[in-house]
Amino acid sequence: MESTISFNSYIEQSIIKNWDQDALTDYKGATLQYKDVARKIEKLHILFENSGVKKGDKIAVCGRNSAHWAVTFLATLSYGAVVVPILHEFNAEQIHNIVNHSESKLLFVGDVVATMIDEKAMPQLEGIVYMPDFSLLVSRTDSLNYAREHLNAMFGQKYPKYFRKEHVCYHHDTPEELALINYTSGTTGFSKGVMLPYRAIWGNLDFCLNRLGSHFKSGSNMLSILPMAHMYGLAIEFIFGFCHGCHLFFLTRLPSPAIIAQAFADIKPAVVISVPLVIEKIIRKNVFPKIQNNVVRLLLNMPVVSKKVKQRICEQVYQAFGGNAYEVIIGGAALNQEVESFLYSIEFPFTVGYGATECAPLITYSDYHDFVPGSCGTAVDHMEVKINSRDPENELGEILTRGTNVMLGYYKNEEATSQALDDEGWYHTGDQGLMSSDGHVFIKGRIKNMLLGASGQNIYPEEIEDKLNSMALVSECVIVQRAERLYALVHPDYDEAKSMGFSEDEIEGVMEQNRNALNQSLPAYCKISAIEIHHEEFAKTPKKSIKRYLYQ
Repeated sequence: MESTISFNSYIEQSIIKNWDQDALTDYKGATLQYKDVARKIEKLHILFENSGVKKGDKIAVCGRNSAHWAVTFLATLSYGAVVVPILHEFNAEQIHNIVNHSESKLLFVGDVVATMIDEKAMPQLEGIVYMPDFSLLVSRTDSLNYAREHLNAMFGQKYPKYFRKEHVCYHHDTPEELALINYTSGTTGFSKGVMLPYRAIWGNLDFCLNRLGSHFKSGSNMLSILPMAHMYGLAIEFIFGFCHGCHLFFLTRLPSPAIIAQAFADIKPAVVISVPLVIEKIIRKNVFPKIQNNVVRLLLNMPVVSKKVKQRICEQVYQAFGGNAYEVIIGGAALNQEVESFLYSIEFPFTVGYGATECAPLITYSDYHDFVPGSCGTAVDHMEVKINSRDPENELGEILTRGTNVMLGYYKNEEATSQALDDEGWYHTGDQGLMSSDGHVFIKGRIKNMLLGASGQNIYPEEIEDKLNSMALVSECVIVQRAERLYALVHPDYDEAKSMGFSEDEIEGVMEQNRNALNQSLPAYCKISAIEIHHEEFAKTPKKSIKRYLYQ
């Protein structure tokens, strides 16, 4: 493994270098400058030290994205404790499970989470801290009570003549040292705590600084939409943005499409990090209706005019993301082919990356200039990628990766660790794919999602769903198998159906037409027996992919 620089030194240097610059803003709320962040980090260090928190102790953080969430995360790592980010979408029982399984000493919570949890269900905790103002909700030790009560006095005694740049000095981490534990699920039976060492966080940061940081200046605006408890949002939007000296804006409430659109217009981010769901909604709701009329279609088919029309459309789409982004990076799930083809045809600056929590998260990425339709890029710096098949260009195989970004293993779960990491250090992703001769990776589906046809054929439901999602009135869908037959569960686009005055019977008629059209494009063993209407939206993971196991 290559030698790495102390990760915490990047936090240190960014704070010192950008001391008087804006750092963290709660959208439509207060702003902290880098010097304010440093002061708050120092106060939390004093709290940790005087309440008996030692280096290597676990500190859990659970709440919506906010400036104080960011401060808590930075304070924990720069102290040398292990941070356990917990998704605020988890229910109370799941939060209790993770706190207990990780053996966290302190739990920092946001306003909504504070009302959900039960302190009695987490007997090992020494205290619960309320993130909005860092007050104590629960304290089980005298030392924690005393430290919080006398925090300002202790800070004043330590720094009687102001807290200055030269006082910023953080824990010097080593590459294999545990930095954070990120849980892939909150359910006891399925919880896997991914142990990420400092080298994995550094590997992702180093790549982003070199490949993305060269395209926009420190001081640029970035918008944090994805949950920071998820590695994609944490590493790319937050850690990279902060260490590059950017001004980060947090959408502190549940981001609706209207709020996201307004935030893009206000903040004009220098790069956009997104999941497919956000991109697809913006394109389908705001762009497709404008360009799918007869006049625009006619112009797009005229070679001389077509280029100008595409440039105009591209500019409109670009403005929808704030009009200032170097590129839009999409990850976390597969992008719909119709949307991808459209964006590619208008030469929109977008790219698709690929990663896993176990790689903190980056595995592959290509700059939009090097983007190949259908692919998710080439191996990132510090990582190797291979396809476990005899002919990676033509024969599907599992995607394997190894390098600086790979986890240490799963916390307290040696069996799962040995299944995921082999003796040569390759991480087995569980994804099936192909690789072109120049290293571009093409994902074809999850191995565990693969269905078996009646005669042993491999069926990848994601490929069928991608086609169906582009059909009339389909908002989202899941392909399931029952006794060798395939069925499509579809949640219709009820807003569109209502605008067209369609009854429930007429929606069902449209779905049957969709089924017939879909089946004409599929091999016999993939044909859909029936479409079943699903009135509610499908339950989703935090990265907005459908929880398939609930519908099998």
